[in-house]
Amino acid sequence: MELVCEQLGKHYGTIWAVHDVTLRAGSGIIGLVGPNGAGKTTLMRMIATLLVQTKGSITWNGHDTRTHGAEVRQVLGYLPQDFGLYPEFSGRQFLRYIATMKGLPRGVMQKRVDEMLELVNLESVASRKLRTYSGGMRQRIGIAQALLNDPSLLIVDEPTVGLDPEERVRFRTLLATLNTDRLIILSTHIISDVEAIANRVIIMNKGQIHTDTTPEDLLREAEGHVWTVVADAATAARLQTQHQLTALVNHRDGIQLRIVSATRPTENAVLVEPNLEDAYMMTVRGQKAVLTV
Repeated sequence: MELVCEQLGKHYGTIWAVHDVTLRAGSGIIGLVGPNGAGKTTLMRMIATLLVQTKGSITWNGHDTRTHGAEVRQVLGYLPQDFGLYPEFSGRQFLRYIATMKGLPRGVMQKRVDEMLELVNLESVASRKLRTYSGGMRQRIGIAQALLNDPSLLIVDEPTVGLDPEERVRFRTLLATLNTDRLIILSTHIISDVEAIANRVIIMNKGQIHTDTTPEDLLREAEGHVWTVVADAATAARLQTQHQLTALVNHRDGIQLRIVSATRPTENAVLVEPNLEDAYMMTVRGQKAVLTV
């Protein structure tokens, strides 16, 4: 399988939301990250055939998505950041409806619905109306609908927003088990999700691909640039204005800061191993980025 985007662009008026994006991807999990407004959602909506590009091309297994969009949608699973629900449907009714819309054979439909309800741990509330679901439960039913047709191309936009820590781990484990013979594009601000499961990281900014690498190579670039410092409140405030911080934690003996810097920020700074969030922040240093940890 292969997804190819060539010189892809989408503009609204005079603003290019995505501009000159070229990428090639086979099976695996891509972590798509970047600041708010970087163009990630626009890119995913074009790949999912929900938006027509202004220029460039998208092909899936050699077929242009402009002329073979229906074929792409048959193998596509898509979870947008905000997806519509029918509040008077039960969870089971909603999944049956989506399965029908996706063209699943009647003989397969019920089995897949039952499997998905079990997969996202919603069997016990499958008969409840969706309007009674919590935010986390709604997110899980969204994940279930994206997987109903066993897609070979799965696109998920901020899938763990609203999930508690246990559910986030469960979802990441699920994605990792789906990795075989499937391309998964995971867009998120939660860098720990990418660190846990992605084998490729694409950083977008200002509508273009800023970096296309592996988590290991991104971490390697950050080695020797991450420090921890314990400081009083006044020193901590000064360091925040002078350096890029990736964490700040109050301790009994002061405030511990995690700093990305090419040089030692203070005499008592201790060099530490970077994590992927540190590496991401170093890569987009000087540009506004919104992260959740």
